Amino acid sequence: MKQSFAIIGCGKVASALAKQLTKAGYRPMGFSSRHIISARAMAKIVNAPDRCFEKTWEAAIDADFVFITTPDDAIQEACRIIAEHNGFKKNAVVFHCSGALSSTELASAKSVQTMSGVMIGSIHPLQSFAVEQPGESGNPFKNIMMAVEGDPLAVEKARKIATDLGAQPFTIKTDGKVLYHAAAVVASNYLVTLMNLSIKLMTASGVSESEVFDILNPLIMGTLANIESNGIPDALTGPIARGDVGIVEKHIQAIRSMSNENAGEMVGYYKLNGAETIKIAMAKGSLSEDAAEKLLRVLTHRPKEF
Repeated sequence: MKQSFAIIGCGKVASALAKQLTKAGYRPMGFSSRHIISARAMAKIVNAPDRCFEKTWEAAIDADFVFITTPDDAIQEACRIIAEHNGFKKNAVVFHCSGALSSTELASAKSVQTMSGVMIGSIHPLQSFAVEQPGESGNPFKNIMMAVEGDPLAVEKARKIATDLGAQPFTIKTDGKVLYHAAAVVASNYLVTLMNLSIKLMTASGVSESEVFDILNPLIMGTLANIESNGIPDALTGPIARGDVGIVEKHIQAIRSMSNENAGEMVGYYKLNGAETIKIAMAKGSLSEDAAEKLLRVLTHRPKEF
């Protein structure tokens, strides 16, 4: 028989977690949330209607694993309140699921009950969770990556939980959690920003806005495939990789001459990314130092050593 779990904070991620943990054989022991109706709904979903509690420490007290899935700014306080009411059982493992915060947010679980053997960690599904639609029954954790960190035993347990959920766990350093989250933001959120610029430039060229994504999508997917197969430097193509200063100058002139009121900002963004791309081209070995210096003067108006 697998171990038991409790969930404190019954939002979207928590709902998916409760369902999939139960399907994987873990036993639901308690649910609590700021709005009791949310806890009741979650308890009902996993067929444990009597496991709903108004007091967080009562929900947590009998669980081997306690998941604090409140908003980030409430994690520390939620843990402290449970600890002060002796709400963690002996040898329990306490997790939160924040992407940006480390397991140190849960330190009160250990400081208040120093002899209880409580361990702390974080387990973060590297995926976005939309509102579930009626009739959806798939596992949102299947084949996604999950970052884990914390006390050694907590990490060991977290890796097993992630595997049981169908995910692929990987371990990060506790003091590297914020950098991990920054990397995820760049890969996901900033990609949206980059695509926004690309779409604006493509529509300015005369392409219908309704067709832009379908036109760019094969290029995007091909680039990602190249990165996966060949790594970052060797995946780089285009005018900077070739040292084509004239084309880069034409790009800048064309963007600057756009009627869009944000053309100046677009030029700045293009230049910033172009200057960073020079470094990748140099690492690839396709760009000479002379060409790199010329490109850098165009993109930054200042020389730089490589």
